[in-house]
Amino acid sequence: MSITNNKKAYHDYFIEEKYEAGIVLEGWEVKAIRAGRINLKDTYVIIRNGELYLLGGHISALPEASTHIRPDPTRTRKLLLKAEEIERLIGKVEQRGFTLVPLDLHFTRGRIKCEIALAKGKAQHDKRDATKDREWLREKQRVISDFNKRS
Repeated sequence: MSITNNKKAYHDYFIEEKYEAGIVLEGWEVKAIRAGRINLKDTYVIIRNGELYLLGGHISALPEASTHIRPDPTRTRKLLLKAEEIERLIGKVEQRGFTLVPLDLHFTRGRIKCEIALAKGKAQHDKRDATKDREWLREKQRVISDFNKRS
């Protein structure tokens, strides 16, 4: 079950491979995510000391759940993957010009997971081409729908 997704990632990047990673959260963050108070819009993944971290994700604290602590909504959160997956990702990011982008947050067996992707950035003309294709498909569906109504 999806909690939130990063629609901008599909617009800005070509997605090559997807991985499901665990995420280290505090208690107030879990409550806020379950309430849907998270934004992945300007979030990205960095590699530091052989580990993956999620930067820029904004989790708004619930007023009733975080009264005794000072929540930091944009703190750096560690991602959990198997060692061989992390090594493979580090190699591809460093050598071939890929980047790591979070795609969505979802529940898997009651746990909150983050789907990250190995991605390459799109150039401006690629974005325009994708928009043209999307508009053409929408127009084609409308024409087919109109034709079927007349028949």
